[in-house]
Amino acid sequence: MNTNRLLEKQNAQQIAKVLTEALPYIQRFKGKTIVIKFGGNAMVNEDLKRSFAHDVVLMKLVGINPIIVHGGGPQIGNLLKRLGKVSEFVDGMRVTDSETMDVVEMVLGGLVNKEIVNLINRAGGKAVGLTGKDGDFIHARKITLQKTDSEKLAPEIIDLGHVGEVESIDPSVVDMLGHSDFIPVIAPIGVGKDGHSYNINADLVAGKVAEVLKAEKLLLLTDITGVMDKQGNLLTGLTIKDVDTLVADGTISGGMIPKTRCATDALKGGVSAVHIIDGRVENAVLLELFTDQGVGTLLH
Repeated sequence: MNTNRLLEKQNAQQIAKVLTEALPYIQRFKGKTIVIKFGGNAMVNEDLKRSFAHDVVLMKLVGINPIIVHGGGPQIGNLLKRLGKVSEFVDGMRVTDSETMDVVEMVLGGLVNKEIVNLINRAGGKAVGLTGKDGDFIHARKITLQKTDSEKLAPEIIDLGHVGEVESIDPSVVDMLGHSDFIPVIAPIGVGKDGHSYNINADLVAGKVAEVLKAEKLLLLTDITGVMDKQGNLLTGLTIKDVDTLVADGTISGGMIPKTRCATDALKGGVSAVHIIDGRVENAVLLELFTDQGVGTLLH
């Protein structure tokens, strides 16, 4: 047998091994809903975007119901910069006046959302783009911050403009789409009782959607390997109690705190498991779902 034939046979055997390993996971998750927060480098690298789209289409083809919630902070910042508008942040949240909110809706609900929809459709799926205003399914309430100053008698109230949090979710539209041939792709824009649009953190929206739909899993794609210990080693499995301990001793800090809080809230709300995974790895979603090793941190 020549070298090429031998390599072809070895490749075929490896593919068969991978499919065999994936089979019990496919059987376990068939008919289940899995919510995926799509963000970070996975949204800007062309190869990663294509691999993500193929991952999602494969999930749908084997009977899993993927629901996509996406971010778009860098894209919003880039367009605001091109328009000559300076972005202002308070505690990591973008101050969003009416003009900025118009840009947020245009980028999240238009450019980014439709690009993801197009990627999934080109990969052979049937994606439908939504914002929380469609079907009135994400109800938002306005966020205000209080800053305490020892020199002032009363705390300072900071108005962030059109920045909101999830008040409630009507899952009927997303549930209907998810249990049909379609793959919902959700931009994290909600509507308040005042009729105004509100920009909401995509992690929070993904967590709440997973809770309401009683999803089997919530996957949060990030730009890091996962939750790390103080020595820089990946923590592959954590409980809610573990997370509380790691936050208290400073092991989990900075931007990872809201992500892990989102994860623990989803677990408390009935989601079976949350995965914080490295979106910089090609086919990260499939590796985490269908292999024994995985590519991130599992919270349960």
